[in-house]
Amino acid sequence: MNKRIPYLFSVIFLITSFLNLSFAKDSTEVIQGTKKTKKIYLLNDKIKDKTTSINEKFLVFTDSLKQTQKVPLIIYLHGAGGRGDDIERIKNSVIPLLRGLEKFVDEKCIVVAPQCLREARGGGRGSWKFEELNEWLEQIKKTLPIDDKRVYLMGNSMGGYGSWMWGGNSPEHFAAIAPIVGGIGPNGPKDVTSELEEWAKNLAKIPVYAYAGAKDRVVPAERSERMIAEIRKAGGQLSNIQVYPNEGHGAKRLVLSSPKFYSWMFSQKRE
Repeated sequence: MNKRIPYLFSVIFLITSFLNLSFAKDSTEVIQGTKKTKKIYLLNDKIKDKTTSINEKFLVFTDSLKQTQKVPLIIYLHGAGGRGDDIERIKNSVIPLLRGLEKFVDEKCIVVAPQCLREARGGGRGSWKFEELNEWLEQIKKTLPIDDKRVYLMGNSMGGYGSWMWGGNSPEHFAAIAPIVGGIGPNGPKDVTSELEEWAKNLAKIPVYAYAGAKDRVVPAERSERMIAEIRKAGGQLSNIQVYPNEGHGAKRLVLSSPKFYSWMFSQKRE
């Protein structure tokens, strides 16, 4: 085999990545307590035009990787407090995940975090929309060295809703999803989607682990319990739920400090 071939593939990948995705200036930051660095990436104009609720900037946290190395991808969707156009606003919500990965996971991975705009470009309220997230993910797959069979989706609160919604419409992308204290309706914690049965049928196809706090007064644990019940009713044998009896809306703290969470997630692989 010609020894130049792997090198040529690496060059092609780097050129393609540059054409599709670029760094924001002065964006690199070392995350204390981990080996990962944070960079701010920019969507290309074509994808930006299709994703009016998503900030053109998004965060990528990565280890030092070999040029030919493909690694698992974790997508983190933030909660309502992260909405806006200041990408730094969502960094702190991802850091507990990064530190958990450092402590409990031996293999390298990439973590990406998009930001939902408060007001969509062109008007209207910004929200997580699976059509836009699919476009965004397509860009990610073309430009980052990820293992396509090990894409993991998780989110907290509004991001937990985003995980239910995205996985419930486009399960084919994910090896597993993990919604934390997530609602199941587009109009807030009291809302329930009219597409619940359809979501459940799709989510029955992939491993799901939901987390909730029994004392949660923001998003009742019943929302996660109802979704899991519907998934199981649809035949989903790979769905699980953990309800923390003494925890409220801050259950994420317990989830991300548990080695069981990481062990479950990284053991999943899409066929």
